[in-house]
Amino acid sequence: MTLITTKNIFYSLTRWFDTYAVDDLKETEFKKTVDWTRTLPFILLHVSVLFVFIVGVSPIAVIIAIVLYAIRMFAITGFYHRYFSHKAFKTTRTVQFIFAVIGASSVQRGPLWWASHHREHHVNSDKENDEHSPRLHGFIWSHMGWFLSRHNFSTNLKRVSDFAKYPELKFIDRFDILIPVLLGILLFVLGEFLAAYFPSLNTNGWQLIVWGFVISTLVLYHVTFTINSLAHSIGKRRFKTRDDSRNNWFLALLTFGEGWHNNHHYYPGSARQGFRWWEIDISYYILKLLQSVGLIWDLRPVPERVIREYKSANHST
Repeated sequence: MTLITTKNIFYSLTRWFDTYAVDDLKETEFKKTVDWTRTLPFILLHVSVLFVFIVGVSPIAVIIAIVLYAIRMFAITGFYHRYFSHKAFKTTRTVQFIFAVIGASSVQRGPLWWASHHREHHVNSDKENDEHSPRLHGFIWSHMGWFLSRHNFSTNLKRVSDFAKYPELKFIDRFDILIPVLLGILLFVLGEFLAAYFPSLNTNGWQLIVWGFVISTLVLYHVTFTINSLAHSIGKRRFKTRDDSRNNWFLALLTFGEGWHNNHHYYPGSARQGFRWWEIDISYYILKLLQSVGLIWDLRPVPERVIREYKSANHST
């Protein structure tokens, strides 16, 4: 039984601001226990969506919410996942930093934390040590419970030693609250500017925070989380992988290509997750565009042998 002590609460509160804060508690003792103190901001973010009934809605607020969803979804799928987790292409240190910042604004922790846990997932997918397997832990835990536990709070820097050598990435990872706060301030200032100089838009600072940050972030949260939960439960299995990964076209549309999850688990090194032309993979299309203008290069393709195996598997089903 876990004891809630003043010391535990202090460490949890400290980690709101400094995720590398070290304590002498054994993380394994909290493996399936939600750290409620540390989780409070996550809960409050969900509750704050009710402020939409106070701030109202405007076309510009909805547009900003959609744009921020799209930009941040690409940063998560294209860079947090395909770049930081799988090194599916190469880029400059500057571009790497820019998309790390955009990804961090999604409030899904820093790039090193994200990549370290995702690499761990691929090593143990749907096995005993997979922290977010719906087969082993159920839907709710796989969807969001796992990252609310103290056990999974820390970044395993050894798993991401290739990127942990960059101090700017470690800074973003350690103080991951900073960039979301700056985004919130930026949205408020923008909303107040629009209210003062373009009153016909019927918006203001608080409205843009609720729509551009709260609602956009919550939708981004739960769509992203479905890849851990639903994409290991619902869909088609073209390849006989060692886990429960599935292809789900609807999730692929929402997540810019991540829903081709069985493809990805069969060959995770490719920058492309929709292996066939009709498997829409928006993140890959954007990566191709970035490659065409020289911002990234060496996109790792799907090997021909995998395409042949895919055709064979597709024909057999």
